[in-house]
Amino acid sequence: MKKADFIKTIPVFSSMSGLELDAVAAFLEPRLYPKGSVIYGEGDAGSEMFIVHTGLIGSYITESDGKRRELKSYGTKAFFGEMALVEGECRMSACYALEDSKLLVLSGLEFFRMVWDYPMLGVKFLKALTRVMIDRLSKASGFLDDMVRWGEIARRRAVTDDLSGLFNRRFLEEAVKSRFSRGFNDSRKCALLMIDFDKFRDINMTYGTMAGDAVISNAGATIQRLVGDANIPSRLSGDEFAILLPDSGIDEALALANCLQSEIAALFLEFRTGPGVKPESVTLTLSIGAAACPEHACTEADLFKAADEALYRAKQEGRNRVCCCRGTDCP
Repeated sequence: MKKADFIKTIPVFSSMSGLELDAVAAFLEPRLYPKGSVIYGEGDAGSEMFIVHTGLIGSYITESDGKRRELKSYGTKAFFGEMALVEGECRMSACYALEDSKLLVLSGLEFFRMVWDYPMLGVKFLKALTRVMIDRLSKASGFLDDMVRWGEIARRRAVTDDLSGLFNRRFLEEAVKSRFSRGFNDSRKCALLMIDFDKFRDINMTYGTMAGDAVISNAGATIQRLVGDANIPSRLSGDEFAILLPDSGIDEALALANCLQSEIAALFLEFRTGPGVKPESVTLTLSIGAAACPEHACTEADLFKAADEALYRAKQEGRNRVCCCRGTDCP
């Protein structure tokens, strides 16, 4: 097969006429590369574009630990190294023959000769090359966008609870730990709310786990709406929630706790005990324990303990109430 007939099957040359293809073919130098031979190495000066006539070409980069990572391979009709014609930059990767191969090579010198001798041919070739590069960049950009999106999804899944949409226990504990690791003084106060839904097990037993999931989902959305961007709401497990209020005192924590109680109680929830049964209205109530630094704790462990003790007392005293630690009733 004539070189002109062969290159016509390659997209970058497909729009050229027969005479133009003959002209381009005259600038292409055929070269043979035995299996295993190096075409160019990493860091080599870039000055040639390669078209695979027959055979298979591999490429790789050497990573920082010295290991070789294989990249893509190029079979018949594929081309590579085209950016060297324009930029002349050093090669970022290495290419070698995976099997005995015949390549058609367009050197930078021959490329500029072609542009000089056939200006319109050079323009057509560059336009076609530009379209190919735009397509490659578009695909690469899409891949990177996917990677960023997948990475963001993975990151969010690592720190959030799927059902409630709030942060998970691990994130809350890390946030509290980080808050105390920066040192403590009166100007760096914080508060913690520990929250339990009253008689949540009864909802699961009476209406089923789907009803329980609906309670958690609705409550999570309500909590997220009320806490604001500065605070860190989380679901610990089951119907246990917590909210860290960085740089807030006990008064702000109590105000938020009382607001949460009102908003959760106002949620409109109806569930059925079985198919075809009339739905029943369910009202939710919360028991909340509140603690703050420096009033009740000076370490992360003490803060969790103080808020837990306050929550325990709220449940012991009849539920549906807010309690501070150390026996102090909250207004």
